[in-house]
Amino acid sequence: MERTNLNHIEDIEMRAIVFAAAALSGLAATAQIAGASPGHGGGHAQEAGEAAALGQPGDPKARARVIELTMNDNMRFTPAKVMVLPGETVKFVVKNAGAVKHEMVLGSAAELKEHAEVMKKFPEMEHEAGKNSITVAPGETGTLVWQFTKVKGEYDFGCLVPGHFDAGMVGKVLVR
Repeated sequence: MERTNLNHIEDIEMRAIVFAAAALSGLAATAQIAGASPGHGGGHAQEAGEAAALGQPGDPKARARVIELTMNDNMRFTPAKVMVLPGETVKFVVKNAGAVKHEMVLGSAAELKEHAEVMKKFPEMEHEAGKNSITVAPGETGTLVWQFTKVKGEYDFGCLVPGHFDAGMVGKVLVR
């Protein structure tokens, strides 16, 4: 009888260990997706991957050319193309003329598309302001300062609110 109780206790302990390992594994996977993987911070920051191709966050106090963008519920940016010079610091003044939240995220087309898919799975996540993105509430205006330090080329921006990117809410930055 004593051995039966011991086996039962060992079985319970083993189940607890397996459960704890599974829980930790799930937490690690969630952390990798939500916060610890490159490109994600506290809430949902885009950093290394997408931003590195374009340059770096600009100094908000530095002299910068202002480019005004409007986002709307037709899932479009106006203008959809902007031109900048290599090395130029730009202050994007982004107005949300719609009735729903929109955002502007700088990155490559492939990375933005991949990231839009992640956002569909985790719609509650938001991009951290001050990196390569800005989230703007309906009727509000926000700013994103970016220094385009990389070589000439075509780069992208888009709204990664679930469904918006797929609906065509994208734009181009032409570095010339």
